[in-house]
Amino acid sequence: MNIISLGEVNSTNLYAKQNLEGLEDKTVISASVQTSGRGRFNRTWVDLGEGNLFMTIVLKPSDTFKDVYANLTQYLSVILCKVIKEYGLVPSIKWPNDVLIGGKKISGILSETVMQGNSFKGLVLGIGVNLNAKSEDLSLVKDKEVTALNIELGRDYIDKNLFMERLLNEFFAHYDEFLNNGFSYIRDDYINACNFLGKNISVQVFNEKKSGTAEYVNNNGELVLKQDDREFVLTMGDIL
Repeated sequence: MNIISLGEVNSTNLYAKQNLEGLEDKTVISASVQTSGRGRFNRTWVDLGEGNLFMTIVLKPSDTFKDVYANLTQYLSVILCKVIKEYGLVPSIKWPNDVLIGGKKISGILSETVMQGNSFKGLVLGIGVNLNAKSEDLSLVKDKEVTALNIELGRDYIDKNLFMERLLNEFFAHYDEFLNNGFSYIRDDYINACNFLGKNISVQVFNEKKSGTAEYVNNNGELVLKQDDREFVLTMGDIL
């Protein structure tokens, strides 16, 4: 893989999209500072300062879009959980791809597909991980409880380069198998990390809210909610 290290950038995903044509498959964009990071549904990802991970993986696996690409964020969430476990912590996944520690969010993942007409040009898979922060920094994030790896471990500093190396090595070690087998390849690991199944939850899907029991995650990575005798199959949304 080719790693491009930037100082300050508005967004590693945006940089990757703007330069996609000249970037090779499996190129990694990393930045020290990200001024306009975004999450799903165009939410802001707050930069807690240098020492945190802002990274985008450029992927050009084929000339046509395949359904399995939609599950890459879930694949990355499973990989991230595996790496965090190596630090002695027990992370969990909040559908579809938020990674939490002790119920607090530590990572944001965003995949964006790039098309030119009907032609699939590739996708950019972005991730932000809070590795190094002070407790007072976390108050900058207003809409949800967040944490950082150093705080959870009681350390002053986490080596960002080592963390990124572990994450990328683990990602690409199983990447081809995931593409060949789809969500079923990670389904057991994904479900084992989920902390919401069997519970009554509400999911915000754009301007609509669905409520019910989180029955299961199907073989496409979709969440199945049951309300009375009705089932709702959700492909996207936020658990409230």
